Amino acid sequence: ELFVLTYGALVAQLCKDYEKDEDVNTCLDSMGYGIGVRLIDDFLAHSAVKKCRSYSETADTIAQVAFKMYLGVTPSVSCLSAAGNEFSLILDKNPLVDFVEELPAERASLCYSNLLCGVIRGALEMVHLAAEVSFLQDRLKGDAVTEIGITFLRKAED
Repeated sequence: ELFVLTYGALVAQLCKDYEKDEDVNTCLDSMGYGIGVRLIDDFLAHSAVKKCRSYSETADTIAQVAFKMYLGVTPSVSCLSAAGNEFSLILDKNPLVDFVEELPAERASLCYSNLLCGVIRGALEMVHLAAEVSFLQDRLKGDAVTEIGITFLRKAED
């Protein structure tokens, strides 16, 4: 809860520090990446999950265990590709925006919760899974749902 309360202040400060939304988005992603790199050890130590054998299992673990453990929500997962390497996490509720009603018009391209993408990407990289992670839809931007896309690129070499 403390993180959710202070997250808005963090984003507001970044908006003051950077003129372009793209720079704020990049900074949030980078900060999230650093968090994910460190958070994976805690996750593996406290979740008792077994090694995932497929991208599908990995996406389910992210949604059903990690999101529940750290954010108290469980997104639904859907596969977006026949190859089985693209997944979508659909959040009915995004706790990071609990205290945000809408984005200012001048910040239309801001990806307010972009920190989450960095966290997922950083954590996956630490378990040797290269991935692209981005917001596909966002309720703060008027979309019907909040949706995070994960594309597994390749299994990284050990």
